[in-house]
Amino acid sequence: MRFAFLAAMTAALIAGCSPETGTDEARSERAAPADVLTAPEAVDAWTYAVPNVARVTHVDLDLTANFETQRMSGTATLDLQVADGGEAVVLDDGGLEIDSVTDAHGKALAWSVGEADELLGAPLTIQLDGAEQVVITYTSAPAAAALQWLPKEATAGGRQPFLFSQGQAILNRTWIPTQDSPGIRQTWSAEITVPEGVIPVMSALSLTEDASGGPEDAGDGMMTYRFEMPNPVPPYLIAIAIGDLDFRELGPRSGVYAEAEIVDAAADEFADIEAMIDTAEALYGPYRWGRYDMLVLPPSFPYGGMENPNLSFLTPTLITGDRSNTDVVAHELAHSWSGNLVTNATWKDSWLNEGFTTYFENRIMEGLYGKDRADLYADLDYQEMLRILDEEGADAPTTRLHSDLSDGPARIQYFKGMTFLRTLERTVGREVWDAYLRAYFDRNAFQPQTTAGFLADLRANLIKGDAELEAKLKVDEWAYEPGLPDNAIAQRSTVLADVDAVRDAFVAGGAAADIDTRGWATQQWLRLLRGLPREQTDSRLQELDETLGLSTSNNAYVRSAWYEIAINNRYEPAVPSLKAYLNEVGRNLFLSPLYEGLVDQGDWGLEIARDAYATAKDGYHPLTQRAAEAALARGAP
Repeated sequence: MRFAFLAAMTAALIAGCSPETGTDEARSERAAPADVLTAPEAVDAWTYAVPNVARVTHVDLDLTANFETQRMSGTATLDLQVADGGEAVVLDDGGLEIDSVTDAHGKALAWSVGEADELLGAPLTIQLDGAEQVVITYTSAPAAAALQWLPKEATAGGRQPFLFSQGQAILNRTWIPTQDSPGIRQTWSAEITVPEGVIPVMSALSLTEDASGGPEDAGDGMMTYRFEMPNPVPPYLIAIAIGDLDFRELGPRSGVYAEAEIVDAAADEFADIEAMIDTAEALYGPYRWGRYDMLVLPPSFPYGGMENPNLSFLTPTLITGDRSNTDVVAHELAHSWSGNLVTNATWKDSWLNEGFTTYFENRIMEGLYGKDRADLYADLDYQEMLRILDEEGADAPTTRLHSDLSDGPARIQYFKGMTFLRTLERTVGREVWDAYLRAYFDRNAFQPQTTAGFLADLRANLIKGDAELEAKLKVDEWAYEPGLPDNAIAQRSTVLADVDAVRDAFVAGGAAADIDTRGWATQQWLRLLRGLPREQTDSRLQELDETLGLSTSNNAYVRSAWYEIAINNRYEPAVPSLKAYLNEVGRNLFLSPLYEGLVDQGDWGLEIARDAYATAKDGYHPLTQRAAEAALARGAP
């Protein structure tokens, strides 16, 4: 582990007083409310906050992790910016147990918790009485949705329990009392006290370890670690993990944390990260966060990755030994610009995070690995977009970019947003587009953004009154209308075209033995399996499984795609390995289609799904539990 180097890096960043990090004075200047928050389109329906009256600018946490009670307890000290005449601040409260609220001098402040909503939690209103800083003493509930507490048996090493948080989109209000809205950016710091034998890591720079020592002894077998995020970030990016972690340095500003059992495999899988950072910087400007470390979580982590600053959280399903899934790492890295640096002001504009990042991810892959590999990823994404559009309907409002995510497929934001930006690039030329996008990140650094704001920026700095170009780009149609505009530009892969030919030969009656998969990347496997007709005979399924080793593959992507076909055909020989898979993997991207598919098969599939969920439930993240239970509920009599 290299805590001494991390502390030195942190000290240099803070002492340097750069535009990205620095003194309290600089931090305060960056934390001023962005004008965009006053725009009508920036009003966030998913928060109780009234940021134009009183706004959180900094959060200081002093918390103790109790694995026995599965609670975080301590204080949150909030710095506020209060408008003239502002009398109260309204925070988001997701089931917190609040003991007291005071000002900075210990004077008690009146507070109340309003009526709770199942999704949003409740408003926590604090009467300020002139205070610009409040101290909240509280404890998180054992069922806090953002926190997953794992017993040691659910970890790779089985030596210590594990905790990790997942705050996006509005779950951090279940363990941090703050204004939980992406547009209300906040700097933050933390002191985290944990039992000896585990270490905490956070989405911030560590201030704990230096050349003279380590964490502070808090007594009673507890140790305290300190963290600092001097850049204002959306509150969903405050993240923590605590466990029996090891570390491998990958470069002068990067490394990977994981349990000892998988840390070397993770280091090998993600060995290209420094080159990725260099490639990203060459495209769209400096990496402004100091370090870029990664954390490989236990299998219950519900996502492929989460772009927490300084410490991307990653699923272990990425570790396949061939580095073919490092596009996920490129995606989380790209969020350091699109999402973390410039953030959607509300979740209705999430495409500003995810569409931009999916485009940027592909540019990183092209710059590092070449056009053929980048085209492979882009082609798959484009086809997935077309599939979603076909399922939803070309005129469905759920296919708009500026959209209420509660009523549509979130992944359309990724793929349609990426296609929009690629179309802009191809229309104006890559050189012009890259210059624009780099300047866009600079102009809007550490600020929230809306769709209307982006289009205004686009018109002011790229279109510049050119009526002919405006007509070609169709930017309003892309942003606000359903379906796919007719100027959309697809990306095709010659590598995947070869896979299509192999697949077509098999569908026409060829033998599975003729499918040569040597050297295939994950994406080629997915193209083959997703392109097969959904209806297959048992004999053909047996041939595929035995020849290609689908049920025994060590690639979670391959097995998930295979099980979708097996479920659709009620292929009994795959059921034992399917049940094992549902108990081994916690990534929602893989599990939701399988539970949905099983339920769609009626009593046959419902029995399998219920049996698997009964044994797997405790190892799933709450988000995954809810998705599986929603699927099972459809099959209830």
